[in-house]
Amino acid sequence: MSQAAKLEIAEPVGRERRGVPAAPLVRIGHIVSVTGAQAVAVLERAADEAARKDDPRIQIGAVIQVHTPTSAVMGLITAVTAPMPAMAGKREDIALIEINLVGETMKNEATGRLAFRRGVGHMPSIGDPVLLADRHDLTRIYAPPTVASIKVGQLYQDPGVPARLLTDDLLSKHFAIVGSTGSGKSCALTSILQRLLEGHKAAHVVILDVHNEYADAFGELVEKISLSDFNLPLWMLNFHELCVALTDDDDNQDEEIDILNEAVVHAKKRYSDAAAGRAGLLARKNAEAPILTADTPAPFRVSDVIAFIDDELGKLQRLRKILPYRRLKARIEALVADQRYTFMFGSLTVQDTMSDVLGRLFRIPNDGKPISVIDLSTVPHEILDVVISVIARLAFDLAVWGRGRLPLLLVCEEAHRYAPASGDDKFVPTRKALGRIAKEGRKYGISLALVTQRPSELDPTILSQCSTAIALRLSSDRDQQVIRQSTYEGMTDVVDFLPLLGDREAIVLGQAASMPMRIRFDDLKKRMTPKNMNEGFSQSWKGDTMDRAELDAIVTRWRNTGRERNPAAD
Repeated sequence: MSQAAKLEIAEPVGRERRGVPAAPLVRIGHIVSVTGAQAVAVLERAADEAARKDDPRIQIGAVIQVHTPTSAVMGLITAVTAPMPAMAGKREDIALIEINLVGETMKNEATGRLAFRRGVGHMPSIGDPVLLADRHDLTRIYAPPTVASIKVGQLYQDPGVPARLLTDDLLSKHFAIVGSTGSGKSCALTSILQRLLEGHKAAHVVILDVHNEYADAFGELVEKISLSDFNLPLWMLNFHELCVALTDDDDNQDEEIDILNEAVVHAKKRYSDAAAGRAGLLARKNAEAPILTADTPAPFRVSDVIAFIDDELGKLQRLRKILPYRRLKARIEALVADQRYTFMFGSLTVQDTMSDVLGRLFRIPNDGKPISVIDLSTVPHEILDVVISVIARLAFDLAVWGRGRLPLLLVCEEAHRYAPASGDDKFVPTRKALGRIAKEGRKYGISLALVTQRPSELDPTILSQCSTAIALRLSSDRDQQVIRQSTYEGMTDVVDFLPLLGDREAIVLGQAASMPMRIRFDDLKKRMTPKNMNEGFSQSWKGDTMDRAELDAIVTRWRNTGRERNPAAD
């Protein structure tokens, strides 16, 4: 069959190109097998040697279309094989291409234009022609003009076609960015957020920044929050979080938890009574007093907790166990004295600042700064998960009580560190808080973005709720397997590309892309990139980097953590 003959039968479906002349589509084969969402086609070649030089190069990842009598079924080439290589005396190989079917292009009855949709309603059959998708087809698929989207880069198949993410599907159904160290996760996240903020000045975005990378990546749009200028009072923790922060995980923990429960309720009642007295409300206190529990988000003084423990110790007989009381008191006093916990215990007075804390954390109102970057680089490791748990829980509760009127994006950098796949009770509050957002957040307008280099170490329940995966280079077999198990639309073969991706390249799977795509993220302006505190060994080792005076200054700042600003925040 001649090349001309192939092209003549390649036009069974109308081709609308918005006034742009359409070049003939290039036919590359015909279907010989269809099984579920997969199809196999025989690769066709030109009959004579001269025309064969113009045959297109067929690569894995290329987008193709299979023409049926009623639609053009779109798919991705996932494998190219030659089960019967050319032998002596034979003219050519018999080559096969394997195709994953994703969606189809059909004419919209209302507009009369061609449009791409997910799912295949008209399956290919034996003999249907297979053609390469051209730039118009790629644009129709990946850059639909009537859907809200953001441009984050270019398609790998055709750099002239913009790679766009569907905004509502990306945010309303959660997303994850995964990739090995150095693959470009931070830059990918920055590129996505910068594009989102360009057209959404009234956004509310919170980044849990465990390495202090993002404070300078968004210019004047950022509200920088560090422990040196922000208080997260102890009373804003719920009881489970208080137990993790204030009790030891040992044989006495259950008794310490019972004591702490009584002490916290007592302290909250004392503060409530004092506040009512100052307001002149004691006369009707009994009729209107709220029911206070250890979980009620009401202020209390740590001194009242310690005083309650001291009072109980004075009542104990020698036969009663006093060790849990002493241990609990000693731990609370040690934390109060530790300068690293100043952000939680350092306030000289206790006031009901809940609205102030929520307003600054979640940018209400945003005052031209729609994104808050919370520097967690100096938070003690043993309490990092508690702080993150509090922020995540407050975000969810605010969304619930606000009845969805505050759409919010919570970005969790290095999510595997505080929401691990396996761990002791220490991580339960954090996993529970993030899990509630993952499972129920979309109902109340709160979105979750997970960023991790080890998806295999991240809680699988939370990860499974992310309907979009932006996967950069992944070298670990375990991490690839996790993405493969969570892969959307059955595109498991696409995950095999992950070890081969270059820097700033990614494969986008799931709801935020019309169909899976390999992309290259746009270059960021140098001043708008995440901060890397190490400029590189090749430059640093060319001269002296630190003298003794600087070392002494570092030690002083180190010891005064909580009093002085951490250098990572500068």
